[in-house]
Amino acid sequence: MLRYITLNAFIGLFSVFMCLWALVIPIFGGSGQTVHFRCAVPWAKVILKVCGIRVAVRGRENVNPEIPRIYMCNHQSFFDIWTLLAFLPVDFKFILKQELMKIPLLGPAMTHAGYIGIERDDPRKAVKSIALAAKRIKGGASVLIFPEGTRSVDGRLQSFKRGGFNLAIKSGCDIVPVVINGSHRIATKGSLRINKGSYSLYIGNPISLSGYRKKDTPRLMDMVHQAISDKLPG
Repeated sequence: MLRYITLNAFIGLFSVFMCLWALVIPIFGGSGQTVHFRCAVPWAKVILKVCGIRVAVRGRENVNPEIPRIYMCNHQSFFDIWTLLAFLPVDFKFILKQELMKIPLLGPAMTHAGYIGIERDDPRKAVKSIALAAKRIKGGASVLIFPEGTRSVDGRLQSFKRGGFNLAIKSGCDIVPVVINGSHRIATKGSLRINKGSYSLYIGNPISLSGYRKKDTPRLMDMVHQAISDKLPG
């Protein structure tokens, strides 16, 4: 119980401090990339270390930070966010639910980092958000999407939402499948209890979207789903 209270108190206080730091960086001319590498990445690494989490990473050779890509990752735990920030060696922008962008301090900090909120309950606003994300990608930014749309309760891969794949086809850039295996054992959905332990992160080979059209979206979704599920326990 003491560990539970101490870790959550630390994460909360440290996150507030780092959010404030993210708001200060642009005042001195820092860009979204600066916020990512000078704020978000150290925030994630410190939290993982303090919580006693070890992550085995494979596939770093499949990352080219000079090429804008869409990274698609399965979602098992809120620790996935810190894992990706700490170990995916590229300046990427999360695409996430718009309501998260409205959280005090955290929302403005994420805005300064260049993250993109999607209004999933309003189709018109969702289309505008997708267009903004496509524009960012064409301007040289990489983005990261959880195509399941929500965390898995038991670690098993869920079905995918279409939105991220519509963005991929619209932007025309490669999709990189990313697999997190085992983080659900660290912090289960609906609980703030944090267990010590280890899990893995695998970065797959890029999937080219050359020749894909909107009508090919279901086939593309199946291909990425298979690429991720192949690296998870049966």
